[in-house]
Amino acid sequence: MYLFPDAVIMVFCKAPIPGQVKTRLIPPLTGEEAAQLHCELTQKTLQTATQNHLCEVCVWCSPTIDHPFFTALAQTYSVDKHLQQGADLGERMHHAFGQALAQFSSAIIIGCDCPSLTNGDLEQGLSQLTQGKPSVLAPAEDGGYVLIGLKQPQPALFDNMPWGTDEVLGLTRVRLQSLSLDYHELDTQWDLDTVDDLKRYRPSL
Repeated sequence: MYLFPDAVIMVFCKAPIPGQVKTRLIPPLTGEEAAQLHCELTQKTLQTATQNHLCEVCVWCSPTIDHPFFTALAQTYSVDKHLQQGADLGERMHHAFGQALAQFSSAIIIGCDCPSLTNGDLEQGLSQLTQGKPSVLAPAEDGGYVLIGLKQPQPALFDNMPWGTDEVLGLTRVRLQSLSLDYHELDTQWDLDTVDDLKRYRPSL
């Protein structure tokens, strides 16, 4: 039985194709090593999301749903798979929220490269949504965010956003306010994109 039976956590994930994931770490890592790191981070994310049975968890896959890695994840963590659809990240996120919120009253999207995100953070976000907050947001140190949760689809939050830049968080806050959406901010997190992040994740490097 789930703690939040009317909610879902959606994990956005790319297939671990060498040269297409964690590219900002190549070099010093090889393409194969970067892909392996991506697999490790994804498994850590799913362990975090599925522990304590908070709510249903599903994986939103790119660029294809039938990569063997996704098949293994679905079996190991008992999660459903969905295909990301849209021309950019914003379209893909809005599409996923539309699908999820047709079935659940609350939905959260996370990526799979934030090792600082805990099960407690996810529980706090789900609790805020369940108690009536229209949105939750977990800021990232680099000016983006690592988690966003909604109770209704909000296309304006995802349209024409400069994804991958340090402007995303600020613009998202401005848009939430312009939509008169009350939102709760979780603790600031850090995601693993750069060599410095990798050293933080693995101090032994």
